[in-house]
Amino acid sequence: MRAVLTWRDKVEQCIYDLAFKPDGTQLILAAGNRLLVYDTSDGTLLQPLKGHKDTVYCVAYAKDGKRFASGSADKSIIIWTSKLEGILKYTHNDSIQCVSYNPVTHQLASCSSSDFGLWSPEQKSVSKHKSSSKITCCSWTNDGQYLALGMSNGVISIRNKNGEEKVKIERPGGSLSPIWSICWNPSREEHNDILAVADWGQKLSFYQLSGKQIGKDRPLNFDPCCISYFTKGEYILVGGSDKQVSLFTKDGVRLGTVGEQNSWVWTCRVKPDSNYVVVGCQDGTISFYQLIFSTVHGLYKDRYAYRDSMTDVIVQHLITEQKVRIKCRELVKKIAIYKNRLAIQLPEKILIYELYSDDSADMHYRVKEKIVKKFECNLLVVCADHIILCQEKRLQCLSFSGVKEREWQMESLIRYIKVIGGPAGREGLLVGLKNGQILKIFVDNLFAIVLLKQATAVRCLDMSASRNKLAVVDENDTCLVYDIHTKELLFQEPNANSVAWNTQCEDMLCFSGGGYLNIKASTFPVHQQKLQGFVVGYNGSKIFCLHVFSMSAVEVPQSAPMYQYLDRKMFREAYQIACLGVTDTDWRELAMEALEGLEFETAKKAFTRVQDLRYLELISSIEERKKRGETSNDLFLADVFSYQGKFHEAAKLYRRSGHENLALNMYTDLCMFEYAKDFLGSGDPKETKMLITKQADWARNINEPKAAVEMYISAGEHAKAIEISGSHGWVDMLIDIARKLDKAEREPLLMCARYFKKLDSPGYAAETYLKVGDLKSLVQLYVDTKRWDEAFALGEKHPEFKDDIYVPYAQWLAENDRFEEAQKAFHKAGRQGEAVRVLEQLTHNAVVESRFNDAAYYYWMLSMQCLDMAQDPAQKDVMLDKFHHFQHLAELYHGYQTIHRYTEEPFSFDLPETLFNISKFLLHSLTKATPLGISKVNTLFTLAKQSKALGAYKLARHAYDKLRGLQIPARIQKSIELGTLTIRSKPFHDSEELVPLCYRCSTNNPLLNNLGNVCINCRQPFIFSASSYEVLHLVEFYLEEGITDEEAVALIDLEAPRHKRESKWQEIASNNSQTLRLDETMDSIGNDDPFTAKLSFEQGSSEFVPVVVNRSVLRSMSRRDVLIKRWPPPLQWQYFRSLLPDASITMCPSCFQMFHSEDYELLVLQHACCPYCRRRIDDPGP
Repeated sequence: MRAVLTWRDKVEQCIYDLAFKPDGTQLILAAGNRLLVYDTSDGTLLQPLKGHKDTVYCVAYAKDGKRFASGSADKSIIIWTSKLEGILKYTHNDSIQCVSYNPVTHQLASCSSSDFGLWSPEQKSVSKHKSSSKITCCSWTNDGQYLALGMSNGVISIRNKNGEEKVKIERPGGSLSPIWSICWNPSREEHNDILAVADWGQKLSFYQLSGKQIGKDRPLNFDPCCISYFTKGEYILVGGSDKQVSLFTKDGVRLGTVGEQNSWVWTCRVKPDSNYVVVGCQDGTISFYQLIFSTVHGLYKDRYAYRDSMTDVIVQHLITEQKVRIKCRELVKKIAIYKNRLAIQLPEKILIYELYSDDSADMHYRVKEKIVKKFECNLLVVCADHIILCQEKRLQCLSFSGVKEREWQMESLIRYIKVIGGPAGREGLLVGLKNGQILKIFVDNLFAIVLLKQATAVRCLDMSASRNKLAVVDENDTCLVYDIHTKELLFQEPNANSVAWNTQCEDMLCFSGGGYLNIKASTFPVHQQKLQGFVVGYNGSKIFCLHVFSMSAVEVPQSAPMYQYLDRKMFREAYQIACLGVTDTDWRELAMEALEGLEFETAKKAFTRVQDLRYLELISSIEERKKRGETSNDLFLADVFSYQGKFHEAAKLYRRSGHENLALNMYTDLCMFEYAKDFLGSGDPKETKMLITKQADWARNINEPKAAVEMYISAGEHAKAIEISGSHGWVDMLIDIARKLDKAEREPLLMCARYFKKLDSPGYAAETYLKVGDLKSLVQLYVDTKRWDEAFALGEKHPEFKDDIYVPYAQWLAENDRFEEAQKAFHKAGRQGEAVRVLEQLTHNAVVESRFNDAAYYYWMLSMQCLDMAQDPAQKDVMLDKFHHFQHLAELYHGYQTIHRYTEEPFSFDLPETLFNISKFLLHSLTKATPLGISKVNTLFTLAKQSKALGAYKLARHAYDKLRGLQIPARIQKSIELGTLTIRSKPFHDSEELVPLCYRCSTNNPLLNNLGNVCINCRQPFIFSASSYEVLHLVEFYLEEGITDEEAVALIDLEAPRHKRESKWQEIASNNSQTLRLDETMDSIGNDDPFTAKLSFEQGSSEFVPVVVNRSVLRSMSRRDVLIKRWPPPLQWQYFRSLLPDASITMCPSCFQMFHSEDYELLVLQHACCPYCRRRIDDPGP
């Protein structure tokens, strides 16, 4: 450690205290009654501060750098800002002895002779606490929780932030040893707070926060006036009556003197986060020093020993990265290491350590010898049995017992010394002098051997592993390499500060300088890479580098020098370099280069390193052939090239050596048939084809199917090519073959198609079938792959395949629960039986699941299918009976859906009149057996409730009476019983408004009709609306014999001229006084309509007499008054005449159900289809 004076100044007054600004830019001094502010960089006095009237004893800066405080003998404290302005002043009763800022809260502690105060910016007053003795010094802990006070009676009082005493430390010296300076260790790494105490009993002591002393008192031999820590707490500064500042470790071990002064040192401080120290003396001297801590270390091969914390030695194994610390508890001055020895020089002795064992990785040292004697030396070297001391020009050899055995006197100053090995007790030393002389000295020999003399001073030396070459770095930063035996300068390189030979390779060295690492092999150019520091060792691929205080092992690949040797075909030397450490890629490159250079020994070693058995087998076979007498290097090299993939070069060498067959075999082995053909030249085409077929067979046998396919195609063997491609699933190759084949080659094409189907490529299979013209197979393909759209398109063009398409389609639909579509598909395929069976199953399911709308729809579809089947004369009668039965069931289920919804669901959206009409319609229709799913209870219950609501009390009573004979569900039992009772309070008749009218005979029919849904008078069947189930104003009429449907329609469409019927109708209507509008309608129509004459019938007859019209009546009809159900054969068309033309009626063109036009339009808007047959509104219909 050296102290270098940076600047010095002197004032007239004693300097009692000083403080640094936390950023280190300014220094505040307490000098006389003033504060002096200095610039720390150059010692310039920036400004004197006047505010106190008497001597300033203390000064302290807040940790945040915003303010500082000063205390004076005038009993006052002044708070100053960082801009050097005084902002606050407060006083004590006695002179101020010390001040200190809390490092966390910035609370200020100010201590006087009789008390101490605590002040913080946020509080108005200063809280003061009495003291039993004069307070001489104070210090806060790192966390700002506690304040230590040192007193003149030898007591240390530790207080909390509120000033309450927590710990009291009473020193044995009492008032004879007043505490003069205390300081807490600022280190964050310490587990406990440690207080350093210096008293005028001339002792240095350390305490924990609990008051427990750490270690023993350290004697100082002078009166300490000040004590302070370095920023990180690693060192302590102590100054006092010995007129100097001493540097101590944090444990109290004295390390040396910082600066000697001419008077007492009252204060000393370390500049924050630096190695600069300022000293203030009694005579007014201010000294600013820089402390330089020199590196003390030693290196031997892979062991590096260095000084740490000035008193410890750390030995580091550079390979394993293990470290061991040796605590000396004294200043370590020199370190030397050699093999299993370690020498440490302390101020008064030298310690020699040895390893516990001979294990190269052992890191346990024990003391072997102690030489208790003070030595002065510049350099220290240790050998197996001796230590060597170097002092300027003199070398001394001492035994481990301290006896001087030999001494050498040099001509010039010794600049460098190194142990270069040798037997124990006879080691050799390499010595470099300032005058350029380089010597070799043996420990047991008095005579030094001059190796060579150069003109410039030596800075660094190293000798190669075989001791044939010497590398020197001189004072001009030049690296010079000499041959020791011839003294010849082999080469020199600039920009070097240190040099090291590779201990494992004679021709390699490295040197550092200018921020670069330089590696030189033999006489090749230098390879550079960036590196900071000094090279101190080179072992294999590791370079040991010292940067500032740390030693590191840098792994350096030896690729660059290896390639330098390879470029010159120096394979063996390249192999030696590779052994030091290169990548696997470099090893492979070395192996390949050596193989091409026919250096088989080196190649074998390199391939062994990368474990490449293939090339090792090649080398082995070549060596065997050489033993058998083969000498053709061209043939050997051709084999090498063929292994490396350089096939064309190999073929040329084979031809040059007369082995064309080997070239051909090489190409065929590699399936490079084109190159094989080129190599053969233009020979006989048959031979070429035979060769190709043979090669294809061989390629197939050795599991090279793709190459075999290509060969078979070129040889015209399409079947084999297709078989291989198909078995391996190569669809692309198959389609290429199929497209190239002519359509006449049917068998190969069908073979391709079969493979396409198998490999799930239906598109390519279809393309192939089309090419061949095999439509049946194409249809089967579409069906198998479920590509129905393509199948239907093909069926449209070729109707003969209709059954082959629609039957599987329908079966597929049925399997996927798409029964409606399946039924249509069966129907389309002509499989009426299956179509009907599917529909019957669908209908049954719909009824069981109470989907009565669906049931109605399916029964309607069934009826239409039966009608379709009735065209067959053999089935006509049976199918027509089924048609009428299914039509009837469809009407029943369609109506019952509303009743079911009303009785089962909580809310109903149907009008009471609609429910009344439907239940009445069902009651009249269910005269025989009740169909599955239709509940007579629900029907009668609905009729009873709606009849009662609409005033048909007689009918309601009849319905309740009927219900009494049926099994009633529990959920409506109470409701029926209540209704049965309450209906008896109503009159026994029905409202006349509800009575239905026959539009043929104008007869009012009873609500309960024994005949069913026909007129009781004329037996004319009623026509009901399919939505509201009201009786429509329609009368069915029949054509006279001999009139065809086409003729009838033509006659109706004639629109024969008439009188102004509409206006006449309107007049009669407005002036008529009859109460029944229907009667007046009939009358008004009867005035000029021939149809009314046809409405007459025989009164009281039990037989129904239909209305039959002739041509004249048909001609008189208006087209808009006639509705025609155009049934397909064998059914006859049905004709209906509207007797109220102004009340519009709409008939569905698909199911022929009648609706009031307004109701129909509303339902179509709601469902986008007919509510009965579900015909879409955009469907053009039949």
